[in-house]
Amino acid sequence: MTHVAPYKKQLVEDLAARCAAARVVGVANIHGIPAPQFQAIRKKLSGRATITVAKNNLLRLAFEQASAKKPELVKLSDTIEGQTAVVTADINPFRLFKELEATKSRAPARGGEVAPEDLWVRAGETPFKPGPVVGELQKAGIPAAIERGKVVIRQDKLLVKTGQRIPRDVAQQLARLEIFPLVVGLDLRGAYEAGTVFRREALAIDDAIVRGQIGQAGRQAFALALEIAYVTRETIGPLLAKAHAQALSLAVESEFPTKESIKFLLAKAQAQMLALAARVPSTAGEGDPRNRR
Repeated sequence: MTHVAPYKKQLVEDLAARCAAARVVGVANIHGIPAPQFQAIRKKLSGRATITVAKNNLLRLAFEQASAKKPELVKLSDTIEGQTAVVTADINPFRLFKELEATKSRAPARGGEVAPEDLWVRAGETPFKPGPVVGELQKAGIPAAIERGKVVIRQDKLLVKTGQRIPRDVAQQLARLEIFPLVVGLDLRGAYEAGTVFRREALAIDDAIVRGQIGQAGRQAFALALEIAYVTRETIGPLLAKAHAQALSLAVESEFPTKESIKFLLAKAQAQMLALAARVPSTAGEGDPRNRR
């Protein structure tokens, strides 16, 4: 820190103190976020998270200094790259990730950006009146024409494939057609909590899928515990019910009378008696007056 200017040293010390005191510390990419939108994001997160922008080398120094209290925090330095901000919060990292994802919005391309997805223009009418706009659209590769006094796109057209750079003239016409290919907002690259650094891939989980997986695992564990008669607070009731049913079945099968089995034994005996009676032939002509002498 001997070669750091006084104001930078103070900034590092302030950041380090904030990181050491915060429950959660995150590193977010802020590239491409317009200033008005960035201020709106800060306002939206006010009271739950604080966003501080600083040069990457100062952030790394702050993490090193704060690691005196939180040794694993220094590992978060690996996520510092490009235009970066540090986020301190009292909400858990997964909630923080979702809140930051919710700040993202669509934005027009200026040209030169990498297309995050295939960029299409679809066939149909446009709101433009006939004029130079037709030639400008055609120059960008868009099949525009004038039909019945309106500017139309004659067919669907793929302009830029995923991963390709967006040409400037294409970007201008996409914006004109209100096609906004970029997604801007705070992108949480990693977060620290209680000695653990969570990477983006761990934070970007689908709650519904995870809850479904946990539910399925619980049902499978419960079924296995019942199958092997493993006693827990959850299985003791079903296991006792199963044991009682098996004991009752055995008592009836072995004709062992108990308070519970006697009614089943009597019902079983009656059924057997009726079945036997049905097989015994009745006396021929018994009860027929014509056979009496």
